[in-house]
Amino acid sequence: MQPMQNAERYIAAFKERRTRGTTTPHWLENLRQSAMAHFAELGFPTTKNEDWKYTNVDPLVSQPFVSSNGEAQSFSAAEIMASAWADADAPRLVFVNGAYAADLSSSDGLPAGVRLGSLAQLIERKDGDLPEHLGRNADHRRQAFVALNTGFFKDGAAISVPPGCRLSQPIYVLNVAWARDRQIIAHPRTLIVLGAGSEAKIVESFSAVGGGSYFSNGVTELAAEPESIVDYYRVQSEGESAFHVGTFDASLGRGCHLTAHAVTLSGLLVRNNVHVALGGEGAECVLNGLYLGDGKQHVDNFTEIEHLQPRATSRELYKGILNGASRGVFNGKIIVHKDAQKSDARQTNKNLLLSAQAAVNTNPQLEIYADDVKCSHGSTIGQLDADALFYLRSRGLGVDDARSLLCFAFARDVVGRIKIESLRRRLDDYLAAKLRGV
Repeated sequence: MQPMQNAERYIAAFKERRTRGTTTPHWLENLRQSAMAHFAELGFPTTKNEDWKYTNVDPLVSQPFVSSNGEAQSFSAAEIMASAWADADAPRLVFVNGAYAADLSSSDGLPAGVRLGSLAQLIERKDGDLPEHLGRNADHRRQAFVALNTGFFKDGAAISVPPGCRLSQPIYVLNVAWARDRQIIAHPRTLIVLGAGSEAKIVESFSAVGGGSYFSNGVTELAAEPESIVDYYRVQSEGESAFHVGTFDASLGRGCHLTAHAVTLSGLLVRNNVHVALGGEGAECVLNGLYLGDGKQHVDNFTEIEHLQPRATSRELYKGILNGASRGVFNGKIIVHKDAQKSDARQTNKNLLLSAQAAVNTNPQLEIYADDVKCSHGSTIGQLDADALFYLRSRGLGVDDARSLLCFAFARDVVGRIKIESLRRRLDDYLAAKLRGV
């Protein structure tokens, strides 16, 4: 009963919001009401739910989080950029506690036709594309945290790339938390729409200014039309006392290619949900993930790739490094539907445990309903290779340096696949410092 009792607080807060009256468009208010109705039915997930079997959300949902009115004006661009993973001269959207910071954002250098701005402002201007895309991919009927985000999000990033447009530089979405002396909750929302034959690189980051306990519940929806190409990067480096639930949901049309990187560096309790629907013939997706755990951190990655049409291809590689008494979870699912003949899917999860107290639960899964496919999956859990350590020490390295080098090489297998040089370099520097002396 405890999870449902905790859910009642949010249901009551939503009802109270409605009594104050809003200027929300009819279509959006209907979406919010539908989401909260499903949230009331679902309640928060428990460990009796198979998809949440190894993650207890009670420490998260029992906290008395409060919404923020947004304190974006309290920061300078230098302070924000110091905690972010972005290039200072690149186009960017900045959100502080879920509120749009226009003076910290920039759309300079974008080609004509590319839309980059505040989701709330587009809603206010009654943009005709929003009802078609917002809430279409992220399923609030089955996922409680998506429903919660849909009911409460105040603002978010809106990115639209017109057909045939190929962006030469990445676009950054910076979600920054500032808890101060309060336990803040934010529901950032990101909507990305790529026209046919377009190409873009998008980096979304979640970070904090200062310490404190807070909850970031983010949802990102990506709709990619035929023959488009997108590289999506999600870097999560929340505060050490932070709670984070993130959902990335993508729908790919015919011949689309998506490469999605998920890098989890910190946070007390982190849950990352990834769902990709290969909805067009010949669509391709590559999922790369790296997660680090230390102390009593808990990191849970849940991925689901659906092959819906013929000749689609998917590749997935997730790697975890766990130290201290941290816990890791990988729950990866590939579903090949009946009509998805000639599908080609491969899934791999590898985990490195650096202490006797660290643990990981890994569960790669295949559900195949077609009879002409190539599919494989596998997982490994292990410690540093004793022979490799001996080799490095015989070449003059100390034991700490040898361990650090092997851990860095393990992580670099994922980071090295990042195509944005500046981001790759920052992550290399972070990992070199983080893994020193492990």
